[in-house]
Amino acid sequence: MVTLDSDSEAIVRRLMSEHGLSFEAALNQAIHASRAEPTTIPSDSAPVSVTARRMGPSTVDLDHALRLLGDLDDDDAIRKFAPRPS
Repeated sequence: MVTLDSDSEAIVRRLMSEHGLSFEAALNQAIHASRAEPTTIPSDSAPVSVTARRMGPSTVDLDHALRLLGDLDDDDAIRKFAPRPS
């Protein structure tokens, strides 16, 4: 089973109708075609410059960063699903 975004589904459906392909064959063809096309940066895009800056010593114990991230995600979820005052 595959879940596709609507734009990806449209590409697969178009390949199916244009070439008489099954869903699986059209999906494989779309994936192969995307790998064959080189990814380029538009020539009219401005160059990006980033200045590195010292951020100082860490204020968080990074040995437990994943646990901290989980705690932050939990706090965010609690805020999201908490009943709002009427």
